[in-house]
Amino acid sequence: MSGASTPAPAPSSLPDRLPREPRWKALLKSERFVLGAIGVVGFLILWEALARSGSINVQFFASPTMIAAAGAREVQDPGFWSDFFISLTEFLSGFLVAIVLGIPLGLAAGWFPKLNYALDPWLNFFNALPRVALLPILVIAFGLGIWSKIAVVFLGAFFAIVIPTVQGVRTVDRKYLDVATSFRASRRLLFTSVVGLATVPFIVTGLRLGMARALIGVVTGELYAATEGLGVIIRRSAETRQGDRMLFGVLIFTLSGIIGVELVRAVERRFQKWRPEGFRR
Repeated sequence: MSGASTPAPAPSSLPDRLPREPRWKALLKSERFVLGAIGVVGFLILWEALARSGSINVQFFASPTMIAAAGAREVQDPGFWSDFFISLTEFLSGFLVAIVLGIPLGLAAGWFPKLNYALDPWLNFFNALPRVALLPILVIAFGLGIWSKIAVVFLGAFFAIVIPTVQGVRTVDRKYLDVATSFRASRRLLFTSVVGLATVPFIVTGLRLGMARALIGVVTGELYAATEGLGVIIRRSAETRQGDRMLFGVLIFTLSGIIGVELVRAVERRFQKWRPEGFRR
């Protein structure tokens, strides 16, 4: 009928469905956070209960509340901050030198086969050599001061950074190199635009491993031969059976490692924004 009005079409439900995917993603992220928080809080509650019931010896394994109380006392002591900054200086100095030397050397060794052949035996040898075994030699060479600890940190981080970087260069997908070569890219452009980008995940892996080994180097060096630093606090607290103070020092190193890894991940995400889609993982 001409006079009858045409019924309005039913609104499409497609727009209503589009925003649901981000909500599910947000829910999943919240679920991971909530479950992770429940796991951590549950473990701390169980730990506190066992300590209060006497099931564990608080002289060696203090409860979370005792560790928090010891931490509150320590941060009010100027001597603690002096030890903290000494350990931080040792870590940053050795780790940054390892980065400055390790990444360029790893890129060069991966790019030039002859250099890789010459360095590979030494890299494998020193990477397999326990850094603890070198501590007496380093103490004799650099003394009991800060330089021997910086050397331990450097040796721990350097080889953990170099070896993944070399492998990253050597495992670049051949098709990307062929495409760049077909467009007559120079070796310099090929290295900076293709090889460098493809090696970023391997460099990030090396930085994470190197950071962990650098922290181990700080603790080991200060436990073995030092008069200042957080490692000295841990050693002296263990000798006097101050479990709360000792575990607070261990907690500082643990939190430092977590923060460092998150910073490395932030740098990786920064690189991921401009790296070509084919190189993303």
